[in-house]
Amino acid sequence: MSDKSRKPAHRLSKRNRYIGWGVAGVAVAATGGLIAQSASAAPAWPAQKTFTGLAFDTCAAPSAAAMKAWKPGPYGAAAVYVGGKNRGCSQPNLTASWVKTVTAQGWKLIPLYVGAQPACQTGKSPEKMTAANASSLGASDGADAVAKAAALGMKPGSAIYLDMEPYDIKNTSCNNAVLAYVRAFTKTLRAKTYRAGYYGFSTSSAHAVATAANRTDLPGNLWYAKWDNTNTTTSDWPWASKLYTDHSRGHQFMVNSKESRGGYTITVDRDAWDAPVAITG
Repeated sequence: MSDKSRKPAHRLSKRNRYIGWGVAGVAVAATGGLIAQSASAAPAWPAQKTFTGLAFDTCAAPSAAAMKAWKPGPYGAAAVYVGGKNRGCSQPNLTASWVKTVTAQGWKLIPLYVGAQPACQTGKSPEKMTAANASSLGASDGADAVAKAAALGMKPGSAIYLDMEPYDIKNTSCNNAVLAYVRAFTKTLRAKTYRAGYYGFSTSSAHAVATAANRTDLPGNLWYAKWDNTNTTTSDWPWASKLYTDHSRGHQFMVNSKESRGGYTITVDRDAWDAPVAITG
């Protein structure tokens, strides 16, 4: 597949996302004061591999040649969509060999899994959760996420980030189903010695996790979408300062940035990163 510019297919456009938020009636809130749980207290866990700096995400993993051409640039890490029935782009480049090659080039990788989406979410998704199947589906998707990451050479101790797109968090039954799904997904990852992360929107899906009163089995790392063009994980953090500290935050601060380096043009989203990444090699 060409590495030329293309917009992520599984996400709404920036304009449509804001429209979706307005329809859902969600609002920004900066509340919450509970400390995020650690990924695990088990002594056998591999040491966490953390990257701090500028990262990017794009729908389809670029070729190894494109990644090599981009390496002298400002980015040090790249998010890759390892699986999920709602993954929007095919991944012809994303193989175990590709992972080995680009990590040898110096890249850190951020595994992202597009799992089941809420029934109350606007739009169609191949896989949606319900109150009845949220926990079982979260467990099966968690197992699949680990299998997909492991097949790519991402070892135990790696972080895998669950992608949850915007939905109406004021819909109590829908929100409860999402949290049940997320908890089951997280618990499954931890049982298989993978760290759990979560990608969501600061006004909806991330907000629901960050402010949940019950912190049991929630992901220990939070990647929040807040498009304020500010490369930070601290000054614009929407919630209590004690949440997700100690290298546990990612911030998607700009979307659909068309950039060219070394003859390769890719449309990326920019991320401020201070959180775990995949363990490879």
